[in-house]
Amino acid sequence: MNQKKQRVWLITGASRGIGLAAARRALAAGDKVVIVSRGICADVVISEYPETCLALQADVSDAAQMQQLVSQVAEQWGAVDVIVNNAGQHRGGRIGKLEEDDWQAVLATNLTGAMNTIKACDPHMGEAASIINVGAVVGFRGFPGDSAYAASKSGLAGLTRALSIEYARKGITVNLVIPGLVLTEMTAGLSDKALQSMCGMIPLQRYGEADEIAEVIEWVSQSRYMTGAFVPVDGGLMSTFGLPS
Repeated sequence: MNQKKQRVWLITGASRGIGLAAARRALAAGDKVVIVSRGICADVVISEYPETCLALQADVSDAAQMQQLVSQVAEQWGAVDVIVNNAGQHRGGRIGKLEEDDWQAVLATNLTGAMNTIKACDPHMGEAASIINVGAVVGFRGFPGDSAYAASKSGLAGLTRALSIEYARKGITVNLVIPGLVLTEMTAGLSDKALQSMCGMIPLQRYGEADEIAEVIEWVSQSRYMTGAFVPVDGGLMSTFGLPS
């Protein structure tokens, strides 16, 4: 019987929420995982998987930091087989009150950060590698006061499609997973009224769980004939207004 190849995952924004859930699934499957975060790392996960989990701190918006981090990973574990661009920052405000620094910070993390990570990993990805960008429903449907986050996630969708064509000749897939409303630390700042209003728009009438998104991320990473795809995991929310073809 063929043994399953032990893959090396690099997951940004992986100290909590969807990123941490994806890391746990990959580790449980026997793969190696690099947890990348700007702040506190997930010590509990590291202690559970001391041989296969590596936690490194870096700011994805800093290209030099990501180059240094990936070089360290490559030296220790060789190739990078799965990239999950999950690092995200949310700063809201209607256009008249949106600060320039907030706009730049969101784009730098959510969009440029994904590009920095992919560019750093590029020399270390072989055939059958998988790049998974984590988008957002707001990247396809506008919400007032959310222009920075929406622009960054819409840009990530465009990046996904362009790179899916660019990497196809190398056998590397690039896909976008689109979570719906998931209760994480990022959404903790929303009021109960806002959460209830958003939940009412979801056909399944409930929030998503981080592990439900991670389950799809794991599946997408294994699919070899799907690339350039947008995969909603949103309880049906995208179906209420359609997904661009």
